[in-house]
Amino acid sequence: MSSINGNSLIARNYRTKHPDMPTKKLARIMYAENNLSFISEERARSSLRYIEGKNGNYLRKPSVKNSEFYKAEARPYNPYNLPQSYQEKREPFKLPLACNNILLISDLHIPYHDIDAITIALSYGKEHKVNTIFINGDLIDNSQVSRFEKDMKKRSVKQEFDATKEFLIQLRNLFPVASIYWLKGNHCIRWEKFLEQKVREIWDDPYFHLEERLQLNEQKIQILDDTILVKAGKLSITHGHHIFKGIFVPVSPARGAFLRAKQSVIVGHLHRASFHPETDLDGNVIGCWSTGCLCELRPAYSPLVSNSQHGFAHILVESSGDFTVKNYQIINGKLH
Repeated sequence: MSSINGNSLIARNYRTKHPDMPTKKLARIMYAENNLSFISEERARSSLRYIEGKNGNYLRKPSVKNSEFYKAEARPYNPYNLPQSYQEKREPFKLPLACNNILLISDLHIPYHDIDAITIALSYGKEHKVNTIFINGDLIDNSQVSRFEKDMKKRSVKQEFDATKEFLIQLRNLFPVASIYWLKGNHCIRWEKFLEQKVREIWDDPYFHLEERLQLNEQKIQILDDTILVKAGKLSITHGHHIFKGIFVPVSPARGAFLRAKQSVIVGHLHRASFHPETDLDGNVIGCWSTGCLCELRPAYSPLVSNSQHGFAHILVESSGDFTVKNYQIINGKLH
């Protein structure tokens, strides 16, 4: 009960400061600034809907004494008494306009990261004075909570968390004033799936989630759910595991991304650098990119044959939303 009351108090404070802001937008801000109190943006939205009297009839009880934030729906909520819907309306997360000089790295798979490749990427970011670091998924490997066959020689969960935390501390030290975002990838969410499936009793305790376990607030790092599409101006950013599903592993990841997305997008996930342009009937150019990784190129599950490549991207965004992508490969310690 104390957690609910605490979240409601946060919701009341934010609604007092922003009385006319749309609920969903305010929930996004609440979650971004209090992601240790809310496990998701939807939880933050539920707290706002609760104080506004929109969370269903069972919550609209006299016992909820403070009704100053109750808001009448602009239209009947469910005039035909249709059954309750669990649909989720997804909106993209737009990077602030100030985040216009972006170093995009992905697929570090800590603690199986490649120190030389990461050093080159971070040195490039320092040299070009980037104001934003965007980690596009799979920062941590989470090998021991994988559903695949486990190698007992792999590092423990604690070792992986400790190494990831150490990396993030060093990243913040290197870029003390930069905005840092971490979009979860399929390896990142292995931990959450493990908690949900194996130890549901502690699933709702924020202490065991990545935000708290890695103390992201201390390093001022914002983590984003893997289901969120990120926008840097007119460029979409996603890790890629929701695009390359099942047996869909294209020869060119960038072309495969275009076939699914039909818009300009940059992805990681497949550890291969590629570019694919298309021009529509109006003459607009659509560009799709996939970036290389910053982890070991021949992991234990593919020790002899691997098409992985080291790489990262540099994204410049104009005030109009137009953008430039420089997609680098790292070959023998040199940028290409």
